[in-house]
Amino acid sequence: MLVTVSAHDDTRKLLVLAVDDELPGLNQLKHCLDENPHIGRVIPAVDASEALRLLGTGDEEIRVRKERGLPPVDAVFADLDMPGLSGMEMSRVFASLNPAPVLVFVTGHAEEAVNAFDLGAVDYVLKPCRQDRLDKAVGRVLQKMQAAPVRELVPGGEPARGDEEVIPVELAGTTKLIPRSSVRWVEAQGDYARLYTNEGSHLVRIPLAQLEERWEQAGFVRIHRSFLVALSLITELRMGQGGYQVVIGNEEKVLPVSRRHTRELKDKLVGSSRGG
Repeated sequence: MLVTVSAHDDTRKLLVLAVDDELPGLNQLKHCLDENPHIGRVIPAVDASEALRLLGTGDEEIRVRKERGLPPVDAVFADLDMPGLSGMEMSRVFASLNPAPVLVFVTGHAEEAVNAFDLGAVDYVLKPCRQDRLDKAVGRVLQKMQAAPVRELVPGGEPARGDEEVIPVELAGTTKLIPRSSVRWVEAQGDYARLYTNEGSHLVRIPLAQLEERWEQAGFVRIHRSFLVALSLITELRMGQGGYQVVIGNEEKVLPVSRRHTRELKDKLVGSSRGG
């Protein structure tokens, strides 16, 4: 069941994300946010890629917020001029979430203000960051939240929609955003994982066990110590020469299933079939 509630109440302090690739600027931004009485916790990130990764990790507070149908953080305070994925590109990802966090830009580049407000940013703060100016920006965040009710999940309800994780992947000096929904299976490669999509494969520095935990609710299942698979894409479970195997799509890929994962996989396939 979903109920419409205010996105903010006066008893709850804000969870915010601060993003700046320059450490002095990030430290100053975090300090000013920490000094504001309405801020409960600041999550710092040194660039856009880390910001997106942090919002997809197993952070308990973020996980609970997602389960309640709230945005992963209340607001994002971000620089614009960052290497790889720019602050503007990162903010487009945040703005596409449903529900989306409130956006505030903190930057030394005044010429991008028009584009920032086109994305729905509530404020545009020029560096160097000052306490009184940040306090004003936080006030605008609160006004935005109070004016925009969100649909909050209550116990027994359906999962909130729009919770699509995006994985930043570095390619030849540029950052590409890979939606989780485009990943078909994942292969462990030491402390890294290789994501397989229709367009190819991408190596990311995330252990397979971490992805297993993060993506379980999105329908991914562990079938082997080396493989994580989108359950909905499994078309066949069959006995091969070395044990059970799963078929992905129309014989697109055949992957081994370890003995320890066979029973759980069968149960999930049966449950998925009944549910569908």
